[in-house]
Amino acid sequence: MYNNFMGIRRALILFFTFIILCCPCFAIKIGLQTHVNKTFIGASTPAQIINCDTNKLIFVMEKMKGYEMKPYRGVIAIKVDGQWKKMKASKIVIKPEANGFVSVKRKWYRGHFKVINDGMGLTVMNDIPLEKYLQGVVPSEMPSGWEHEAHKAQAIAARSYAIANMGKRAKYGYDLKDTPEDQAYGGASAEKPNTNDAVTETASIVLVCQGKIVPAYYSASAGGKTRTGGQVWSADLPFLKSVPSFDEGIKKNGHGVGMSQYGANNLAKRGYNAYQILKYFYANTKFARVRGEY
Repeated sequence: MYNNFMGIRRALILFFTFIILCCPCFAIKIGLQTHVNKTFIGASTPAQIINCDTNKLIFVMEKMKGYEMKPYRGVIAIKVDGQWKKMKASKIVIKPEANGFVSVKRKWYRGHFKVINDGMGLTVMNDIPLEKYLQGVVPSEMPSGWEHEAHKAQAIAARSYAIANMGKRAKYGYDLKDTPEDQAYGGASAEKPNTNDAVTETASIVLVCQGKIVPAYYSASAGGKTRTGGQVWSADLPFLKSVPSFDEGIKKNGHGVGMSQYGANNLAKRGYNAYQILKYFYANTKFARVRGEY
């Protein structure tokens, strides 16, 4: 196994190809709560609540004060100083001041928030620039004390997965969930300086295969050998091959397809960089830079 990987390493050291891709996405919408009967929201600064349909200001939330919201007869009601007030809107946006944070589920988040009453309850989503989203994903998916090159590999894999799966949860009004069902996302509360650096150092870089950004599947560990897409799902994919996962001794955790996170960290400890790690776990791929602001 070791000799085979050394051959791969020599090939990878020689050369990497970067392609420039156009990406129309400026932000990503992450679902934090779906069809709930109430939610509690606060902000670190004064925050405007705006009617999505009319773009008119409804209310200004006080800083560091929690507000309960609930669905009410097709619109959204908010509890202010112990009294319920109907906001006469079924869709609202919550905008804190510059550099402010919004609190939901006892965590702080960057960006704006959207709350929708679609008749089945309230759906709460975080509308956030993609790179800021990734700052909350990397330390949620991989321990912040792990190797920096593993963090960079995780950032590129997570970015690729997110872009490739834009609109996956469109029926709920957002793109992805904040759980490992898509990608774990802990918001600003999860951020660490070193994992933020990993996101910044790999900014805009994604994995592509046959000209398309790949959904770079990954799991905690594969139990010694990764699995192909066909072994887990309905069809094989050209970028998902079965390879030694370099996580021996770690019980399989997850679907075992694509990058093993434990394996990535073990390879980083051996001196392999993020690009070598990713090229190893994702066959027939190249690296691309996504052009444009997002």
